[in-house]
Amino acid sequence: MIRRTPRTHGEILAAAARRFAVTGYKGTSLQDIAREVGCSKAAVLYHFASKEALLAELMAQPIAVLCELDERISQLTGAAAQRVAAEGLVDLAVRFRGEISLLRGEFPELLAQPAFAHVQRISERLIEAMTGPGGQQDARVAALVLLAGIAEGCDAFGDIPDDELRPALLAVAQRVLVTPAPPSPRPPLDPPNHD
Repeated sequence: MIRRTPRTHGEILAAAARRFAVTGYKGTSLQDIAREVGCSKAAVLYHFASKEALLAELMAQPIAVLCELDERISQLTGAAAQRVAAEGLVDLAVRFRGEISLLRGEFPELLAQPAFAHVQRISERLIEAMTGPGGQQDARVAALVLLAGIAEGCDAFGDIPDDELRPALLAVAQRVLVTPAPPSPRPPLDPPNHD
């Protein structure tokens, strides 16, 4: 078999994405990726320091958008935070459904990697935005199911165009999420007693 040198960094990324989609992140080795490209493992390592580095680059754009969403919701509270969080999550999942499908079933293990630790923290803030601070247990369950369901739906309904899938997912989000109660006002401070 004649081996060819990878023409681009992108060729290796594309091969990694295909392999992750077929056998999962854990089930894919650098050797598998090299074989798919038609090069040596050393050639893959020339472009990427590790399999984790490959995944980090594949997920860089979706994670950047997730960080932007986190910044937007950090400025909001109550129903406004919930709406922006749900809409932003749906937009992210629909826009990057291919990237999200690569990680199907492997989110817990991947979030444990240092490169993705901030994604776990952002996910927790998204849940808080959708439930309100100190959200009730049933509201947290609904938000977690919604997070997982949106990702799963984007993968399972790959044949539905984005402009049809987005409103369908938003409608589900509206039915599932309970509007968080506004923060209760603080009681006025008693004036000091100078008697």
